[in-house]
Amino acid sequence: MQGNTDHDLAARLAASFPTSETIPAEFRPNPTSYEKLYLQDGVVREWPGPYTEVSSPICLREGETIKRQIIGHVPSMDEEAAMAGLHAAVRAWDNGRGEWPTMSVAGRIAAVEKFTEKMIAVRDEVVRLLMWEIGKSLDDSRKEFDRTVDYIRLTVEALKEMDRNNSRFSIDSGVIAQVRRSPLGVCLSMGPFNYPLNETYTTLIPAIIMGNTVVVKPPKFGTLSHQPILQAFADSFPPGVVNYIYGSGAKIIGPIMQSGLIDALAFIGSSRAAKVLKHQHPRPHRLRSILGLDAKNPALVMPDADLEVAVRECVTGALSFNGQRCTGLKLLFVHETIVDTFLEKLSAAVNALPIGMPWDKGVKLTPLPEFNKPGAMQAYVQDAIGGGARIVNAGGGTACGTLFFPAIVYPVSPKAQLYSVEQFGPVIPVCSYRDERDFLEFVAESNYGQQVSVFGRDPEKIAKLVDPLANQVSRININAQCQRGPDTLPFTGRKDSAEGTLSISDALRCFSIRSLVAAQSTQQSRDIIQQIVAGRHSSFLHTDFIL
Repeated sequence: MQGNTDHDLAARLAASFPTSETIPAEFRPNPTSYEKLYLQDGVVREWPGPYTEVSSPICLREGETIKRQIIGHVPSMDEEAAMAGLHAAVRAWDNGRGEWPTMSVAGRIAAVEKFTEKMIAVRDEVVRLLMWEIGKSLDDSRKEFDRTVDYIRLTVEALKEMDRNNSRFSIDSGVIAQVRRSPLGVCLSMGPFNYPLNETYTTLIPAIIMGNTVVVKPPKFGTLSHQPILQAFADSFPPGVVNYIYGSGAKIIGPIMQSGLIDALAFIGSSRAAKVLKHQHPRPHRLRSILGLDAKNPALVMPDADLEVAVRECVTGALSFNGQRCTGLKLLFVHETIVDTFLEKLSAAVNALPIGMPWDKGVKLTPLPEFNKPGAMQAYVQDAIGGGARIVNAGGGTACGTLFFPAIVYPVSPKAQLYSVEQFGPVIPVCSYRDERDFLEFVAESNYGQQVSVFGRDPEKIAKLVDPLANQVSRININAQCQRGPDTLPFTGRKDSAEGTLSISDALRCFSIRSLVAAQSTQQSRDIIQQIVAGRHSSFLHTDFIL
């Protein structure tokens, strides 16, 4: 019976892919306007050299064949071209003397606001490219764009508040001083494919608005979504403030880091890659690193948990954007007395999720952008089965092309890869436990320390878990999935999960350093400072109040 179920599901998955004629007209890809473009030194140029084809996870059906289609091309830069982008940023920084780093806060805010309006004008095209390049649903693609715009606007307001708080002088022990925040220098920004716009901009925008200059290396998947916005950067900021480079990270990022010209590294990806990048810098003690890395966020479902809530949150936490989130739930610990009931409810909820193309109404499961990702997921499942686990839900693990139907795997033993490795995809590993100390031991021994979810109703039991967990992870979610947001809350992690803290206000601090002007509180010094402030001779030393 299971074999027939898998065969029927495979046929249904195959039928989910469109033919060229059945793609809705309003969602057809049209990236030709952005072919092979790059931004360097304030000018959007067409790349004359070799390029990389961009293929979509939205496969097309041609008879019995299902294949990825080419939807665009991006530059494949060599070391020389990438270094040219870096040198443009270095010139714009000019050892802190450039137009942008010396511009007033009000001036930088005005430029970011101008950029935001120009970015909004290309919303529909960016959303379409997100769907086609990474397989994100229409609703989620729109949410990613809109959340990014909201983040920019909140960042502007946070900087205004920060500047207002700093627009005063202090006098202490005969010293008069004004303390502000100044930029770090040249930043390298590298975002992930799962949120290629939002996650990149959560570091890029704070870096820019604080006065830094930036080199952006888009992710391997999700590159095209940046292309419609390049002109907005060129029109809004001085030359060299924002520069985009493309190509093999192994080929072009190493020389950039080895140059020693990068002052801040904003990277969201694997801890292994982050380690390599940091070690490539000749003066790592001078490198400010803001890193969002791996996670293996577990959930604990206690015997008194509200199973309706726990199942709903675990499904969303484990399978939002097909489980391709660092904040996703990656392993579920369920008490042995309720595990059978929980698995039954979990299976029903997972198997009810609509699977299809990003534009399908209400779709929850969509094609996976990474090459051979379904095969990698099946390998994790088979490894767990070899250790005594089984696929719980009917049809779980069935794949066709770039579609993979989620597999609930139970019982996952500590020896299975799914117990300790971040799967980053639509597989839900489940294990049972008898004592909460098993869960605490897992969290303590894990290489990662981003978040956990705890499901239960007893305040005393939850409190006893919160205290030790707060010393192991950065966020404890009670009766809720792991997640990032709202963006006013700190987003970070312990161990191999993060370095630095991102929130609206934390990010501004990450990309700046406290600097001050100080003088002995003599009449002469007070007169000098008064004249500088009254004459508005300095962008740093002033008492302007930005509303």
